Amino acid sequence: MTFKKIIGSALRFLVASVSTAIIIYILVALLFSTDEEKRLQKENRLYSQRYTAMKEQAKLTSDVIDGLLDKDNAIYQELFNTPAPTLDEVSAADLIADSDSLSESFYLSAAASKSGSLMKMAESVDRNFEEVFRLIKSNGAAVPPLSMPLKDISYVQTGASTGMRLNPVTKLELMHGGLDLVAPQGAPVYAAAEGTVTKVTHSRKGLGNTVEIDHGNGYTTKYCLLGDVTAVKGRRVKQGTKLGSVGISTSATAPHLHYEVWRDTLAMDPVNYLFTSVTPEDYARMMSLSVNTKQSMD
Repeated sequence: MTFKKIIGSALRFLVASVSTAIIIYILVALLFSTDEEKRLQKENRLYSQRYTAMKEQAKLTSDVIDGLLDKDNAIYQELFNTPAPTLDEVSAADLIADSDSLSESFYLSAAASKSGSLMKMAESVDRNFEEVFRLIKSNGAAVPPLSMPLKDISYVQTGASTGMRLNPVTKLELMHGGLDLVAPQGAPVYAAAEGTVTKVTHSRKGLGNTVEIDHGNGYTTKYCLLGDVTAVKGRRVKQGTKLGSVGISTSATAPHLHYEVWRDTLAMDPVNYLFTSVTPEDYARMMSLSVNTKQSMD
């Protein structure tokens, strides 16, 4: 046997051996699995089942959310005769046109500069308010009613404020002299500032049961459409004293508090006196809702 034949036979044997080993390995891998492979296969099947269930659950949740949004919009339309507003905040970046020429450092420096300016403005406003309140108290004058008459209230509970609004009964534009604050029937109503209860009215018509408080310095607040009334005429009350609870009358579309602020003989916009009770973001939203709501609730 020549050398070439020996080499050829060896190569054929090697190729045959390697091929056989590969075939055997593939067969073994297909027919038999290691413990680790079995565990991984089991986990993959479990994840596949969970993924399918999660997709179905996500679809169901999406449908429920869409239904709730439609329901909320219908309720808002019924109460205020306008679609529910979208109050998504606009970021500073959205106010600048997209451009590849604006680098990240530009946005960072602009944001830092704007933030610094806003902080200085906020500090200035705080100092001014402190000085105003100090002067008011030093002169013996009363501080305006700056507290919320309802506790734990969200900006979404804000209805129409003062001005011409559609009346829910007549569907005519009539002067609305206060701020509607949506709240559950029976929710406690509190005095917005210290003062003396000058009038308690019990009625089933118009603005219903009403409590009126004189805060001095020409300021008066009125709490209307009350259910139970605990305030007593002539009694001195502190800020936060319970006056009664939220009720409803025949002319109201839903339980809410109709809240009025007066300065001498002028009806003021109550929203302008609530900035100390909520965050700046919620106050901006309350302002937007109170102005853009077309229909009053009473």
